[in-house]
Amino acid sequence: MRIILTGGGSGGHFYPMIAVAQQIHEIAKRDHLIEPELIYMATEAYDPDALLENNIEFKHITAGKQRRYASFKNVLDVFKIGWGMVKAVVKVFISFPDVIFSKGGYPSVPVVFAARLFRIPLVIHESDSVPGRANAWAATYAHRIAISYPDSAQYFESITAKRKKKPGIALTGNPIRHELQSVASAGAHEFLKLEQSIPTILVLGGSQGAQAINETLIEALPQLVEKYQILHQTGKELYDITRGTSALILEGNPLKERYHAFPFLNVVAMRMSAGAADLVISRAGSGSIFEIAAWGKPSILIPIPTLVSHDQEKNAFAYARTGSAIVIEQANLTPNLLVSEIDRLISAPDEMTHMAQKAAAFARPDAAEKIAREVLDVALEHEE
Repeated sequence: MRIILTGGGSGGHFYPMIAVAQQIHEIAKRDHLIEPELIYMATEAYDPDALLENNIEFKHITAGKQRRYASFKNVLDVFKIGWGMVKAVVKVFISFPDVIFSKGGYPSVPVVFAARLFRIPLVIHESDSVPGRANAWAATYAHRIAISYPDSAQYFESITAKRKKKPGIALTGNPIRHELQSVASAGAHEFLKLEQSIPTILVLGGSQGAQAINETLIEALPQLVEKYQILHQTGKELYDITRGTSALILEGNPLKERYHAFPFLNVVAMRMSAGAADLVISRAGSGSIFEIAAWGKPSILIPIPTLVSHDQEKNAFAYARTGSAIVIEQANLTPNLLVSEIDRLISAPDEMTHMAQKAAAFARPDAAEKIAREVLDVALEHEE
């Protein structure tokens, strides 16, 4: 059995795909199936170690991106899209899988085109509350559609309304790697060098960090360290400038050791940080939202503005409507507002408990397994 995985461009597409791959291996082993051959087709390997650890072969393709703003690159990328489709057709034909699983994103388009051309079954997963353009197009052919938010169903139903044979649409949630589905509380304070009796705030800006969040947080540090200790994932590229600025802001402050900056939190450090955290501040990518929900933590979400990302604000408000989080739009983000919202929540333990319960109820820890099972079922049908 051969399965092609595609999608990418960000950790929000890549790591849920890895979670599904992990479960494909688990189910195959549990059900005594022949070990599936997994191939990842995309413009970059993104995390080669994760591919190697999960026995996934990488095959490079070319893809072009159509941006939502005027750019000469859009013209150039038309040629990339055409050439990418030619390369994908050749590589998919050589591999000829039993099923293709797509997470969306522009790198998936050439592979989905090849799937349509060769009538290879396609399963797609949409992370966001409103489908991206790649998945909206893929849905016109897909055999199965998995969604993370209930809001997505109406969009896909509309997209597929004219199809004679309607695809199955299932609410699965967003897949999370099994190693991040639970927090590690025991020993977390010692591991992270934290004080035991001080509330802890975990700040995440996404895999690349978030300059707007970093700058606002740094300005607010003198007020925050009076009451809280901060665990801050800055992003690798933003670490040096953030660390340097924070050192200046907190120079001479006797509580400066309450601020802990990290360029990146690996799996162990992330589980420890989540275990120690009383409150999480984060961007609103679906990967981040579903991880926070799985941890059962109250949160403040600061989505990327709509002009940059069409999905994060919709994700944030869809999640906030469950009572699991509050949203601060980036245009309204100031140091004083951030501090006041943190103070308000930390001083309201009943509200924090309610948010934590709603977050845990929103989480779908079996998302990866459900999607993997569907991918395998479709593959087995195609084999027969």
